[in-house]
Amino acid sequence: MNDYLALREKMIEEQLVERGITDVKVLFAMRKVPRHLFVPKSIEYKAYTDSALPIGEGQTISQPYIVALMTQSLLLQGEEKVLEIGTGSGYQTAILAEIASEVYSIERIGALTTRARKILDELGYTNISTRTFDGTYGWKDKAPFDAIIITAAAPSVPENLLKQLKDGGRLVAPIGTESSQDLVRIIKRGDELIEEKICSCLFVKLIGKYGWSNG
Repeated sequence: MNDYLALREKMIEEQLVERGITDVKVLFAMRKVPRHLFVPKSIEYKAYTDSALPIGEGQTISQPYIVALMTQSLLLQGEEKVLEIGTGSGYQTAILAEIASEVYSIERIGALTTRARKILDELGYTNISTRTFDGTYGWKDKAPFDAIIITAAAPSVPENLLKQLKDGGRLVAPIGTESSQDLVRIIKRGDELIEEKICSCLFVKLIGKYGWSNG
């Protein structure tokens, strides 16, 4: 355990702080959440490396820097209700839950939902709701949301999700082609959507009715 604490601290300093992650709430969350519990046992030793890792079902856990950058880009203050599209390993979900008041997370692959839910429950999170569903529909009966994070690449932002975003809300997502995307932040101001490019990135595809087809 002490080894993992040391590796986590090294991750914070070398992968996050040195690359411009300055939000103290994000750094606190990344320092607290045990990333090694969210990856397969066989690659647990790689949990704090500067890379995305496979988690099964053709999905990945994003590299620590990207998790921190996306979370920081949501501009969370602590009282928000957040929608996450793509629970995956549950690691990003836990980071959000350390900062936000409520987190609603949707995953289309049931096995991943079950595995993530088990880990999140064991860690004692009580402010996370999960469901297995097509995330491109969003979670209409829990809307509107202060912030929405999409953790898989979409050809464009699903209109459903923009409709479920509060006025003043922020949406962060990788948008582009299957092989190249930009991480963007969209801020909703009345009828206006203010879009800002954060960086180039590469994510697995967002599969769903308003994303990519599963073909």
